[in-house]
Amino acid sequence: MADKITAELRESFGKGAARKIRAANKIPAVIYGHGTEPQHVTLPGHEVALILRRANAVLDLDIAGKSQLVLVKDVQKDPVRQIIEHIDLVIIRRGEKVAVEVPVHVEGEPAAGTIANLDATTISLLVEATHIPQSVVVSVEGLEEGAQITAADVTLPEGAALASDPELLIVGVMTTPAEESEEAEEAAEGETPAEAEAEATDESAE
Repeated sequence: MADKITAELRESFGKGAARKIRAANKIPAVIYGHGTEPQHVTLPGHEVALILRRANAVLDLDIAGKSQLVLVKDVQKDPVRQIIEHIDLVIIRRGEKVAVEVPVHVEGEPAAGTIANLDATTISLLVEATHIPQSVVVSVEGLEEGAQITAADVTLPEGAALASDPELLIVGVMTTPAEESEEAEEAAEGETPAEAEAEATDESAE
């Protein structure tokens, strides 16, 4: 689904022009792709900022009365104030496939005494440009220590193909630090006096 946005063509460039655009609560952007010349536009700031809360946003731009579908490719922000400084947009066509990084969402609870560690926060997919999923879901419900979920194990949305390495580790299940500490204490308590004395001797010798 594409969000409809009215874009204004711009002819002034440079840092000074960009500052004036941002001061007017607008965002400078450039459109490129499909062999076309780069096109410089200005977008409404607040409206676009809300849309950009979603990953891989698709915009249906109205540029001087003509419609242009674009995919948000890169968003440049001020590292301190987090103000959007510039956006790169790539032209897309309905029905074409695009490679995108889709966020991974973990649901469920693994077995007691374990935690699910998210190794990869996104997964690369090849999807139809106008049907980009917001996320993919992996379930860790009841998984035991040592269980792993790779990219190949992820259930993909209809029409999507995996672009990541199938062996990419997405989630690994491991014992919680508290459990590991308890196991170490139990092991220590189970030592015989002779074993404990031998360990103490070895440590003092070091």
